[in-house]
Amino acid sequence: MCAVILPPRDPAPSRLTYRMQRLWLTPLFRLAVLRGLPLAAVLAIPALWFGDADRRAEVAGQIADIRRQVETRPEFMVKLMAVEGASALIDAEIRETLPLDFPVSSFDLDLQQMRRTVEALDAVETAELRVRPGGVLDLKVVERVPAVVWRGAAGLELLDAQGNRVAPIETRSLRADLPLIAGEGAQRAVPEALALVAAAAPIEERLRGLVRVGERRWDVVLDRNQRILLPGQDAVAALERVIALDGVTDMLGRDIAVVDLRNPGRPTVRLAPDAVEEFRKIRRSGAGATNG
Repeated sequence: MCAVILPPRDPAPSRLTYRMQRLWLTPLFRLAVLRGLPLAAVLAIPALWFGDADRRAEVAGQIADIRRQVETRPEFMVKLMAVEGASALIDAEIRETLPLDFPVSSFDLDLQQMRRTVEALDAVETAELRVRPGGVLDLKVVERVPAVVWRGAAGLELLDAQGNRVAPIETRSLRADLPLIAGEGAQRAVPEALALVAAAAPIEERLRGLVRVGERRWDVVLDRNQRILLPGQDAVAALERVIALDGVTDMLGRDIAVVDLRNPGRPTVRLAPDAVEEFRKIRRSGAGATNG
C-alpha cells in the first residue's frame, strides 16, 4: 500500500479571516463592538419592558403620585392672599375674579396668567404677584386715578388721564370735583381736555364741562348757557386768548351766548336772545325818534 502525501498546510489566513482581522483593527468598529453592543443590549431591555401599555400607565401613575406628594408639602402650600394698594371695592372685585380655593399648591398657580387677569380689570393699572414665605400670595395693585367724568352712551363713567375706563358712577354729584366731558370721541381726547381745563383755571367757577364736536374739536360750556367754540387746532392757545381778553374787557360777563373761534382768523360773538331783543327795541326806538 502506498502512502498518500498531503500538501503542506498554508499558514496564511483565509480571505474572510483577513478581512475580519483588518476590520477589528479599525478603532471605530472595535469601539462599536466593545461598547455599542452592550449599551444597545442594556437599552433594549427597558424598551421591551415599556412596550407594554399597562406597564407604562403604572409607571406614569407612580411618577404623578410622587410629584403630587412633593408639590403638596406644607412649605409649598399657599394658605391666603394679601392684596395691597387696592380700595375695598377693588379688593372685593379682585377676589371675585380670582376664585382661589385655599390652601392651594404654589405649583398650581400660574402667576403670569393671574397678573393678566387682574390687569384686565378697568380700575387696575398694574399688578404684581409673588408667593411669600409662610404660604402668602402677595398681590400688589396700582389703581387707575380718575381724572374726568365722561358722559357717554352707557351713562356716566370715570376715566383716567389717558382715557382708560376706571368705573361707572350713578350721578355727577358723586365726583363733582372732576371735570365733565361729553360728546362722541371725547374719551379718546382726554389729555387735550385736561389741558383745556387747566387753561380755564381763571374761570373755573363758571366751567360746566367740555363737549367734543365731530370728534375733532371742543366746545367749552360755561354757566348762563355760554359756550366758547374752539378750533380743531391750537385749541388751548385759542382758549387762553379768550380768557386773557375777558380779564381785560369782562367779555364773558356780558350778554354773550357764543364766542366762536372755529375760524381763528375771523372770531365772532353771538348775543344772548334777551340781548338781541333788547338791541332791536333800542334800534326801533331810535328809528322812531328820528322819524318824529
